[in-house]
Amino acid sequence: MALQILLNFFLAGVWMFMTNAFTPTGFAVGFIVGLLLIILMRRFFSYRLYTSRIWAVISLFFLFLKELILSSFSVFKLVIQPKLTIRPAVFELETELTHDWEVTLLSALITLTPGTLVIGISEDQKRLYIHAIDFEDIEDAVSSIKNTFERAILEVSRP
Repeated sequence: MALQILLNFFLAGVWMFMTNAFTPTGFAVGFIVGLLLIILMRRFFSYRLYTSRIWAVISLFFLFLKELILSSFSVFKLVIQPKLTIRPAVFELETELTHDWEVTLLSALITLTPGTLVIGISEDQKRLYIHAIDFEDIEDAVSSIKNTFERAILEVSRP
């Protein structure tokens, strides 16, 4: 991926020299031309284009924002009720993530989402122990995290 980004910047620089346009607009046009050339040459790369990974990072960010807003409203509804009827619980989430930064990112996303908190990680970093403020079903909670955050992190990190 880094090679593709550097190649794109190099092609943008070559474009600026070829057109004798050393302006931000000239660089932007060269960057777009370079990106088109990289897309045309994608079969020569053994891994996916960097644009798909950038798109995956952007979609992970918006997924987090959506979950943040939904869970904030959910916790707000719990707090403003006259009678506190919460069912707190701790559950275990077995993850498919392998790299340290992936597990750290998943833990951070879960902790930053209101109503949930990662309270521990197993020694082999395959299981996360999560506290939920209002807990209904373990399968539902695990599948929700796996189908949102974990899947999005896998999209970002896998080649």
